[in-house]
Amino acid sequence: MGVIVSEVKLVATTRTDFGKGAARRTRRAGRIPAVLYGHGSDPLHVSLPGHETFLALKHANALFAIEIDGKTTLAITKDVQREPVRNVIEHVDLLIVTKGETVTVEIPVVITGESFSGTIHIVEHQTVTLEAEATHLPQSVEVSIEGLEAGATVTAGQLALPQGSTLVTEADAVIVAISAPQATAADREADAVAADLAASQSAASAAAAEA
Repeated sequence: MGVIVSEVKLVATTRTDFGKGAARRTRRAGRIPAVLYGHGSDPLHVSLPGHETFLALKHANALFAIEIDGKTTLAITKDVQREPVRNVIEHVDLLIVTKGETVTVEIPVVITGESFSGTIHIVEHQTVTLEAEATHLPQSVEVSIEGLEAGATVTAGQLALPQGSTLVTEADAVIVAISAPQATAADREADAVAADLAASQSAASAAAAEA
């Protein structure tokens, strides 16, 4: 059904210096540049504690309680910019939300169970799009393939959604498909060679027996 991520509290500091140089200085100080926006308010540029933010962003759709000058604002992640080689977080966009508000989010799909012996599963969609209450966003949606045979599929409309959420992804979108492994050309060639060898050995054995 998916785990609801608990609220993550972070103390932010407002930023007045902008640009690449200022962002690098912020990161060298162990903090992450970020911007808060939404609900008609002007974008607010802040810095977040680096280690705590990095850990929180490992969870999909974490809910942040951002404290700025003694005032707390709820927000969810809208975008994360990372340095691809070192996987360093360079910047975070945070969307301001309120309790009771419905938001649209991407939820990761987690495959559980084992399909029928001798089959493989192919994940067609890594995420599904849901509408859910902003302060109760699921971390994932589980898809069970236990015992499914070749040719079976699981569509988005068949998923057991977390309570209070609504599917946005097309209901007939295939999330995972079960199939039988297809032999490659190399496999077929190896089988043919093995068959020829077996036939030759059988013929040789028959000739030896007649002699």
